[in-house]
Amino acid sequence: MRFFSRRLVMPNDLNFANFLFGGRALEWIDEEAAIYAMCQLDTKFLVTKHIGAISFESSAAVGDVVEFGLATKKVGRTSLTVTCLVRNKATKKTICVADDIVFVMVDPDTRMPTPHGRTLEDLEKVTQQELENLNIQNS
Repeated sequence: MRFFSRRLVMPNDLNFANFLFGGRALEWIDEEAAIYAMCQLDTKFLVTKHIGAISFESSAAVGDVVEFGLATKKVGRTSLTVTCLVRNKATKKTICVADDIVFVMVDPDTRMPTPHGRTLEDLEKVTQQELENLNIQNS
């Protein structure tokens, strides 16, 4: 799993107990996973179809930096399924895991599902090439 982006927990992100509000975390997860899927499929015409199991494991407070790890789990004919792990950047402690986030590619005019023509192998090759171009080792 690669960690792609980070966010700073701010006062407006907190619940009544002064910890990161679960709804805010889910909003961030949907946005981060959508960006990841758009980059994987090279399109902006995706919709979130499903978010499966969500597990909150620890809290985050004001000033914590959280990071989002994303991985492709499955590639369908019109869909892409990803997993997102949110963790504390400093402690590496898992805050939340959202599994089976399904995005569907849609036609921009009809909004009907449309095949994207990609396979898991294609996406893995593209990711490896991008990492090599950035001179980053894939761990």
